[in-house]
Amino acid sequence: MMSHVVRFFQGGGEMMYPIAIVLVAGLAIALERFIYLTHVQLRNRGLWNQLVPLLQRGDFRQAVQLTSKSPSAIGQILSYGLARISSARHRDDIEKAMEESLMDVVPRLEKRTHYIATFANLATLLGLLGTVIGLINAFAAVATVNPAEKANLLSASISVAMNCTAFGLMSAVPLLLIHAWLQTKTTDTIDSLEMASVKFLNAVTERQAQPTPAAA
Repeated sequence: MMSHVVRFFQGGGEMMYPIAIVLVAGLAIALERFIYLTHVQLRNRGLWNQLVPLLQRGDFRQAVQLTSKSPSAIGQILSYGLARISSARHRDDIEKAMEESLMDVVPRLEKRTHYIATFANLATLLGLLGTVIGLINAFAAVATVNPAEKANLLSASISVAMNCTAFGLMSAVPLLLIHAWLQTKTTDTIDSLEMASVKFLNAVTERQAQPTPAAA
């Protein structure tokens, strides 16, 4: 199996190496993004589970201490909202503060993911370029050989040249699938942050709407 892979790679010519570099770079970015997004989701879930009881009790002071110490994305967003509770007159003031923080968090979640799709397209184009170069060299080579050998030499040269296209497509397809999967994972993370922000606002609004014992 390994010998077939080596012969396939060597038979594609020099353009196989740029395609391999593009594939490795795309997979490296995909691995880094997967690890980062997974850590973000775990930290967000852990902090939110700790915050829910505090928000239900209206213990915003303890919630501030918890979010200020957390490196999670949701901690940063809710810290902005918690800091505005005492000075905000309306729900919109708290919401705008958290939207401002969310605008700072989202680019970090989407960072470098788009490069994976770019590398997929680049691998396809490099494969086609390698095939075209191989075909040009093949036709140039058969022009000077014996007519009886032209058919065999041309078919062998075309077979070798097509290796580049095959390898380019073999690299592009998984990169495109990985890109789509990471995009979905990123979208789910952003949606969870927005949902947590809405639940936080609802909890704050409900708590502020409750009458105090003196008023009762």
